[in-house]
Amino acid sequence: MELRHLRYFIAVAEELHFGRAALALGISQPPLSQQIQALEQELGARLFERTNRRVELSEAGRLFLDEARQVLAQVDKAADVARRAQLGQLGELKVGFTTSAPFNSSIPKAIYAFRQAFPAVHLNLEEMSSKEVADSLVDGSIDIGLMRPLPLPDSLVSVELFREPLVAVLNSAHPLVPDSSSGLHLADMANEPFVFFPRGYGSGLYSQLQNLARAAGFSPHIAQEAGAAMTIIGLVSAGLGVSVLPASFQWMRIDGVVYRPLLDPGAESAVWLVQRRETPSAMVSGFVELLRAAG
Repeated sequence: MELRHLRYFIAVAEELHFGRAALALGISQPPLSQQIQALEQELGARLFERTNRRVELSEAGRLFLDEARQVLAQVDKAADVARRAQLGQLGELKVGFTTSAPFNSSIPKAIYAFRQAFPAVHLNLEEMSSKEVADSLVDGSIDIGLMRPLPLPDSLVSVELFREPLVAVLNSAHPLVPDSSSGLHLADMANEPFVFFPRGYGSGLYSQLQNLARAAGFSPHIAQEAGAAMTIIGLVSAGLGVSVLPASFQWMRIDGVVYRPLLDPGAESAVWLVQRRETPSAMVSGFVELLRAAG
């Protein structure tokens, strides 16, 4: 049995006339009659009661008609699913993002716009370090990454979405606070204990802090390590040291913490959009375009 047999049968069942059904199908009547007869032989059931004057559905034909319509409807649905998936309108998009990414307004705007444009796509968002973003792209567990700059393998490509300034994170009772409302230099914190990400965490900010400190003439003493920015800010609030973070973290208002602009040249951090070098899917391309537009 082929799908065309079902379509031929439904056409005859709806017209109850072989000539009109053949005309609607764009074929001649004799082949149509032959196909219906072949279908009946395969089923072992008479689908139509035929006389010289009229054609009527048999009881078997009446029951078969409902099932045939459901089969063709499911086939059409399957075809539509395949077409929409090819266009990136269905499926799942896995996005890995570094901690501070959602605090920049352009990224939530792009996510909202994507949900509006592709309501049937499940957006799977996972927070991870920048190194984890790169590793997950390589092993295929995510489709797109938002991360801080890190060396990337040749299989990945990056586009800079935006840059944001770095800020000093200080306890509100720190002696530097009163005179630094307009900003301070990293050298002003040269003798302070730092609270920061571990070297191996892969945040993308560790090497940047080291480079900025080296340019300022000192090596930062990292007295306390933490793997989450929220924890770092909390430890600064507890008086365990100072820190440096992207300005977007200023949205985290915690008692006992103030933020001050860093005045050093190059005291800013980029956010990259990273994807595999291979030709992206339509779904990935749609998300990338919205991110670029929002940025």
